[in-house]
Amino acid sequence: MTRSETETETRTNSPRIVRTVSDLRTIVEGWKADGHSVGLVPTMGALHHGHLSLVHLLARHVDHVVVSIFVNPAQFGPGEDLARYPRQEAKDVAALANSAADLVFAPDVEEVYPHGFSSSVHITGLTEDLEGASRPGHFDGMATVVMKLLLQSQCDTAIFGEKDYQQLAVIRRMAEDFNLPVKIVAAPIVREDDGLAASSRNAYLDQAQRQVAVGLNRILADLVSRAEAGENLASLEQKGRKALLAAGFDSVDYVCFRDATTLAPIRNLRQPARLLAVARLGTIRLLDNMAVAATVTDR
Repeated sequence: MTRSETETETRTNSPRIVRTVSDLRTIVEGWKADGHSVGLVPTMGALHHGHLSLVHLLARHVDHVVVSIFVNPAQFGPGEDLARYPRQEAKDVAALANSAADLVFAPDVEEVYPHGFSSSVHITGLTEDLEGASRPGHFDGMATVVMKLLLQSQCDTAIFGEKDYQQLAVIRRMAEDFNLPVKIVAAPIVREDDGLAASSRNAYLDQAQRQVAVGLNRILADLVSRAEAGENLASLEQKGRKALLAAGFDSVDYVCFRDATTLAPIRNLRQPARLLAVARLGTIRLLDNMAVAATVTDR
């Protein structure tokens, strides 16, 4: 049993806020005792319409939606934006009042990482390239907190956006490797009207940077079109880096075509692929990715 489309769209009451694992589990256990299913939307707050779309989509799969709001220090590296990452709980809860969220789990750091906490989740292979190379330790911190949130919430389903595509792949691998009884749902990237992928960090962009930022989506779309038309992938990766720099980005971490499931490097489009890129404007890293269709067939 899940909520109907009408129930999802007409809900207007504010979700309850809990801050401890004990309170979260008490509520979830009550729902499950009534035979209801539970879904989780993990977030770091600073909610935008992309997050709200996750809530709406997940509500089609489950009876009750929990939204976690926790800025996870374990996934920020030295010199990253942990201190200035936006924290606006009251605004976030107000936004969720018009969504399908039933409960907000907003723990403090000591609740998630109590004194003496000394464990970590490490997924090999998928975490060692791309974002893993640019942000050492990031995926260990992310996987650890996601594992905790999945277990703490006892959810049946959890949803993650495709914008952080490598993160999604890591979480899928973790859920499979640990036989977690949780269905992982992927949600399409939500974009602004000009094509920029929705992100909490977009708020950091000044007007001039915002005008440059929209070029990321445009350039990736062109690369995908040319790849599917048969152009050499390695050559397109180099052309993509040059195009981003010419468009005004300060630097490019990577532009690469990868296998859509394993994220392994590829030379052709014999299998569905993903084009992934990160470009920087000052200290702001902008991530984006696009699906690439398989076009090569063995004869």
